[in-house]
Amino acid sequence: MKAKNKFPRLPLATLIFSGAIILLAGRAAAENSVLRSIFSCQAQGLSGLVPTVKVWYEQGTNLSFIPAGEKIRKVWLNDPSQVTLDFDGPMCMQFGQESGNSEDCKNSAANVIQLRRIPKLNIPGVRSTENTLLTVITEAQGQSKLYTFKVLYADTAPEYHTLAIFADPGGSASCARVSN
Repeated sequence: MKAKNKFPRLPLATLIFSGAIILLAGRAAAENSVLRSIFSCQAQGLSGLVPTVKVWYEQGTNLSFIPAGEKIRKVWLNDPSQVTLDFDGPMCMQFGQESGNSEDCKNSAANVIQLRRIPKLNIPGVRSTENTLLTVITEAQGQSKLYTFKVLYADTAPEYHTLAIFADPGGSASCARVSN
């Protein structure tokens, strides 16, 4: 008596087609990642690398301090000619020394910065650059933190839409052990 095969035979073309679908689906999921994450110590540059955030024309990029539990107190951009900033809550806006009120900065309640790429504006006195520096000061539990991000302008399809800042595992002393 011939033993019955437990596994049905599939035509080779079906196996190749199925494998291709699985590979493409896996690749699409990796290329369409919506979230990129980084620990606070890395985002502060304490690991020795300057963190980057990309912005595209097709969509904005969110910089979220929600996972770290930090409130944004002040933000500035070295070259505002190719990117706009928006926030998810009230922000301290200081325009010159006379009009800024330091009490307003303490009441800032934003946790997310939304960066959006725009066509380059010609702003007198601002040099044309390939990228710019975004500086963010946050506060949590009475402690201030300084973050600097190299903002890169991308013309490709968006890679992610949110860069989330997470609290350091085991405190900031463990930053040297954390890699990008």
